Amino acid sequence: MSTDPAAPFDPALPYTLAGSVSLRPEPFGALVYDYATRRLSFLKTPLLVNVVRELENHPDAASTLVAVDVPAADHDRYLHALAGLCESGTIALRTAS
Repeated sequence: MSTDPAAPFDPALPYTLAGSVSLRPEPFGALVYDYATRRLSFLKTPLLVNVVRELENHPDAASTLVAVDVPAADHDRYLHALAGLCESGTIALRTAS
């Protein structure tokens, strides 16, 4: 498995919240703060927050969407959001421990 941080998002791979990132729940979703970059961003829905939190508990990103009951019609939209979160460093490939 590639651990290259510049590798493109692949929904068949395991991901987790990046170690430098903290989520603060809010009614709209969550505030995302990256302590390494000092960047503040937002997750705009509670369901997306749940997906991001649950990534570490499932074998890959695609199965996480099923496990947290993301409607099948919305999978492409959520995978696109996860790709953006991967590109920004909010989520990262999970490595074997």
